[in-house]
Amino acid sequence: MTGILPITLEDATKVVQAFLYSGKEYVCVMKLHGDAKEEQIKPVLLEFEDEIYQRPPLRSSVKRQLRTRRIYYIDYLETDGRNVLFKVGCEAGTYIRKLCFDIGEIIGVGAHMQELRRTRSGPFTEDSALKVTLHDVAYWFGEWETKKDEAILHKFIVPMEEALALLPKIVVRDSAVDALCHGANLTAPGVLQVTNGIQKGSILAIYTLKGEAVALAKAVVSTEEMLDLKHGAVASLERVLMLRGTYPKVWKSGSEHESAQP
Repeated sequence: MTGILPITLEDATKVVQAFLYSGKEYVCVMKLHGDAKEEQIKPVLLEFEDEIYQRPPLRSSVKRQLRTRRIYYIDYLETDGRNVLFKVGCEAGTYIRKLCFDIGEIIGVGAHMQELRRTRSGPFTEDSALKVTLHDVAYWFGEWETKKDEAILHKFIVPMEEALALLPKIVVRDSAVDALCHGANLTAPGVLQVTNGIQKGSILAIYTLKGEAVALAKAVVSTEEMLDLKHGAVASLERVLMLRGTYPKVWKSGSEHESAQP
């Protein structure tokens, strides 16, 4: 497989979890085991645009149990002999080689994945402003080792906040930040801004007023309820991203620090 591969460094490894909630896009060459016409292939591809059941293949790193994954779209591109080229947007954790196998079964001739290229992973695409090869990384890192100029690092490293771009977000008061860094859940008084469309159970990112990522959290109420609440929890923490002590402590010890509020 070729294409986009986000790599996290040091404390930014904490945001890897965010990629589990972000979609992927692939361009795939599927090899049919028999002859099939375009008018046979297209309708079958469209049948998979929905929530599908998948059991991971034998060569996989996860337990082989039946699970569901969502296919957002499949765009037929072209056919060359028995090679079918298509683009697929899907939920993270979708096995494209298993998708090819299932498509081949429905067409009736069998199929396997011949080639695969990842064109999007979360917010990162092949058209992103920052796209580097491993050769670029090696070159710029060598330049940085020689010159020790931090501007060089920005040529191949971006802030971890960019990995969270597709998640809904909540902006909190400065006075709530350190409590969150110590694992407190977020309560209504600490909230300043909320994006639309948050539903109960949604995974979201919590930011400071400066746009710094504080934590990943799960919403316990919807956007509308967050805007109406004066007290009570609005999100439970999943993963703290910011180091403790980055913002001053303004909460008291004991039972009073069980929630993040001013």
